[in-house]
Amino acid sequence: MADKNSFQSYDLNDLPYSLETEQAVIGSILINPECVSAVLSHIRPDYFYIPQHRAIMDAIVVLDTLGSRIDALTVLDKLSADNSFDKENGKNLLFQIAQSVPSAANVENYCKIVREKYFLRLLISISKETIESATGGGAEADKILDSTEQKIYDIRRGKTTGSLQRLSDVISAEVYPSLAKITSENADEYKGMPMGFSKLDEITSGLNKSDLVIIGARPAMGKTSFALNIARNVAMTGKKVVFFSLEMSNEQLASRVLSTEARVDSNKFRSGNISPEEWVRLAEATERLGKCNLYFDDTASITVPEIKSKIRRARDVDCIIIDYLGLMESAKKKENRVQEVTEITRSLKMLAKDMKIPVVCCCQLSRGPEKNGKASNRPQLSDLRESGSIEQDADIVMMLYREGYYYNKDKDKDAEQVDMTQADVDVVKNRHGATERVKLHWDAQYTLFSTLEYRDE
Repeated sequence: MADKNSFQSYDLNDLPYSLETEQAVIGSILINPECVSAVLSHIRPDYFYIPQHRAIMDAIVVLDTLGSRIDALTVLDKLSADNSFDKENGKNLLFQIAQSVPSAANVENYCKIVREKYFLRLLISISKETIESATGGGAEADKILDSTEQKIYDIRRGKTTGSLQRLSDVISAEVYPSLAKITSENADEYKGMPMGFSKLDEITSGLNKSDLVIIGARPAMGKTSFALNIARNVAMTGKKVVFFSLEMSNEQLASRVLSTEARVDSNKFRSGNISPEEWVRLAEATERLGKCNLYFDDTASITVPEIKSKIRRARDVDCIIIDYLGLMESAKKKENRVQEVTEITRSLKMLAKDMKIPVVCCCQLSRGPEKNGKASNRPQLSDLRESGSIEQDADIVMMLYREGYYYNKDKDKDAEQVDMTQADVDVVKNRHGATERVKLHWDAQYTLFSTLEYRDE
């Protein structure tokens, strides 16, 4: 029987790696620089176990990003400039590596081996940390489970586990590759996801990875419709969007999206009074939405860890939308609702950061805007309900406002002076740029928000 403590005494300096394969990858690049793009699509410099090999790959990544020629001499000059090697030792090592591989034809297979060894080392390290946490007696089981699950999920997504990283390593491994992507011919694929409202996208740069975006509005102002419009617009670009609704069922959500897409009054979905022409539009809309990668979840009183778990299992999710914050529950019971909301918003921000996807969350505002009368009922940051942590944790806060919401066409004589179809989105917090007001067109019949240019067309 194996010693039960044998794993805990595992020597982390004796981890799985392949010296020959690491050299074969670098050697392939040196003899055929054209294969560097194929290599970087599979592995990163930190996948290499030998420190000297990591330094060489760092130099190659920088040279490739700058569009410089890659050969033994240019790599040697870069290593010397970075004080990674002296010229003589660096020259000997690069020559030895270049001679170690006769052909670059199998470079992708070499990359897969390097990648596999790297993941095995990560799994060993994660397992050791889990055992130490579980046997230490100081942490709760739920926290250990969530932490371990997150680390393994990160491995599946090709991310490294959290550790101290030197500035130069982050620049070469992450910043330069990101710059190369957003300045390439396919730059649109790597920028923020457009919400489908041109001016709003211009101000916010779209939905950016790791951002927590709050949509605040009074009840019946149209925040669910606005969130569904965004979900549909993003999903129609080919992105995978998951919409969590704590208020409406999946059927209600799907009916609303179909009604908006087909331009059929949503009330007819309940009355059944649908004309032949509308049936045709519904069929056409259904066909268009068949290409829409939009998913719904109507679990009531869901918690952030539950959302996180579902997103991990769904895999490759590009955006999460939650409707709405006031109905969510904290994973742990708190003394009051303010503490509970604080826990939720911080968890949502960590969810966005950990998974590197935007999280959009609807939030109901307090009665503050209505206490001041019609002349000054525009919402402000201070109107976010239940906790100041919402505005603190959010990267972008958008307030939805319709002047017509406060007027009754039949009873209010001033209603004739009000454009009932105008809606404003006030960007009151924006970590990426300016705070501005964006005017949209609101079509209550189809629960549709659209840009004014689109409305005019």
